[in-house]
Amino acid sequence: MQMMPQMGYDRAITVFSPDGRLFQVEYAREAVKRGTTAVGIKVKSGVVLLVDKRVTSRLLEAESIEKIFQIDDHIGVATSGLVADARSLVDRGRVEAQINRVVYDEPIGVEVLAKKICDFKQTYTQFGGVRPFGTALLIAGVDRDMARLFETDPSGALLEYKATAIGAGRSEVMEYFEEHYAEDLSLDGAIHLGLDILHSITEGRFDVDTIEVGVIELETRKFRRLDESELGGYLQTIRERHAGEGEEGEEA
Repeated sequence: MQMMPQMGYDRAITVFSPDGRLFQVEYAREAVKRGTTAVGIKVKSGVVLLVDKRVTSRLLEAESIEKIFQIDDHIGVATSGLVADARSLVDRGRVEAQINRVVYDEPIGVEVLAKKICDFKQTYTQFGGVRPFGTALLIAGVDRDMARLFETDPSGALLEYKATAIGAGRSEVMEYFEEHYAEDLSLDGAIHLGLDILHSITEGRFDVDTIEVGVIELETRKFRRLDESELGGYLQTIRERHAGEGEEGEEA
């Protein structure tokens, strides 16, 4: 009998518990924490998104696992959590971007898009019969003469970051960024920084099939994914660097 009140708060997302918590939102955040690690890094010349796709079986076609999406020419999104929920939100974002072009004859602002997606996510924390989206998004893009990077969570909360991460390795990545991030990094430097921390999280077990990287350059204002040959060059540099560090450690 004592457990019934708790179960009531647990199942009804429109009801706050006595200590002011919405349990379903907290469960959705836990779903994100179990997702793959996604990293976003903003520098003066653009934004980089990197994702560990976590290919769990050699029978999987790696290219079928999509964690980075293009929303508009100048906006990309990285996701972590429930993939189906992420795809639904990406589709919603694409529609909002095209509506803006049709109505105002201009690209949608990155912050405007992020707020629209967050408003949509927040409505799913208010009503009975629905559940919050079990996914977090990193929304990256270019507004006029500046790069932008936003992080959203299942509650609909929105924060802008210089560098951030979502998913299983978030705490480790944030600690690494606190120590190594610098605003004067180049776009290449940001890619190397992101791959360095993903190398650590995956214990060096990554390749072009398990890592996905997207970039938005301020100069071109275009989002693009790195192709296999371009990404392979970066990964080889990271491997050689860490191999060299390992040899130095053994000599010491």
